[in-house]
Amino acid sequence: MPEDRDRDRDRNRVEVAYAREDEQAIFSVAADQGLTAQEAIRRSGILRRFPEIDLAVNRVGVFGKLAQLDQVLQPGDRVEIYRSLIADPKEARKKRAAQGKIMRKG
Repeated sequence: MPEDRDRDRDRNRVEVAYAREDEQAIFSVAADQGLTAQEAIRRSGILRRFPEIDLAVNRVGVFGKLAQLDQVLQPGDRVEIYRSLIADPKEARKKRAAQGKIMRKG
């Protein structure tokens, strides 16, 4: 059945994901035995689509958990490339809290 073939093909692949504020993309790559996160990223073509990605700077993860570029992937894994934070989350939280106090007083 065609659906079974599609499902089997999808099980033998990994995804590579990246998101910006204005665009996000997920690429699919064959999950060859011994495929590393770095090789999946390179094979996916995502570096051509998003030239701002620098693997020496951007961190990566697999399903939301930080990973090394040399981590060997399993079929079905999703490699995520993380952008640098624009604002420090702690500072942003403090700023929101301070604004809330001002609003309650006024």
